Amino acid sequence: MKKPFVDINAIRETQEAVRKQPELGKVTFKINGKATGGLAAVSQTGPLLQNGQADEARNGKSSLISDEPVALLGTDTGMNPAEHVLHALAGCYTVTLAAMAASKGIDLNELELDLSFDIDLNGFLGLDKSVRKGAQAIKVDVKMSSDAASRAQLEELIRELPNNSPIHDTLANPVKIATRLV
Repeated sequence: MKKPFVDINAIRETQEAVRKQPELGKVTFKINGKATGGLAAVSQTGPLLQNGQADEARNGKSSLISDEPVALLGTDTGMNPAEHVLHALAGCYTVTLAAMAASKGIDLNELELDLSFDIDLNGFLGLDKSVRKGAQAIKVDVKMSSDAASRAQLEELIRELPNNSPIHDTLANPVKIATRLV
C-alpha cells in the first residue's frame, strides 16, 4: 500500500487545535550560524518557540553547511546561500502542495521540483548600482502526478500555491529584518 504524502487528519487536528487556541499558531524558528573560515559557515537549529515555550529538543538537532563554489571564491563544502533559499522554497512548496492536495482529496503519486535562482553579480559586487544585489528571478518547475486527479486539478493546485506557501510569501513580500550587533 502506498504511503500518502501527508496525513490529512493530522492537518485537520492541528487546524482545530490552533482554531481553539490561536496562540498556538505563533511559532518562532531559530538557528545559530557561525563562520568556519573562508566563505563557509555552519548553521544549527535552535529551539522551536511556541506559545512562549521553548522546545529545546530541536536545539542543535540539524545542521547545514554554507559555502560558495570555487568559481565564486569558496571551497564548495556546502550549498551556497542562494541554494539554501531555493531549498527553503522547495521544502515549503512540498509541504504546502502535499497538504493542499490532501485537503482536496487528491492522492499524489509524485512530487518533484526543479528550482533556479538568477542573480547578476554586478549588483552584489558593487560594479553596477542599477542592478539589485539579490535575485533577479526565481523559477520553479513542478512535476506532480496523481492517478485520481486531472491535469486541470493539479494546475489549480499550482495556481493556489503562492497564496498558501509561507516561504513564498516571505520572499515575495517585504518582511521586517532587524540586524544588530550584540
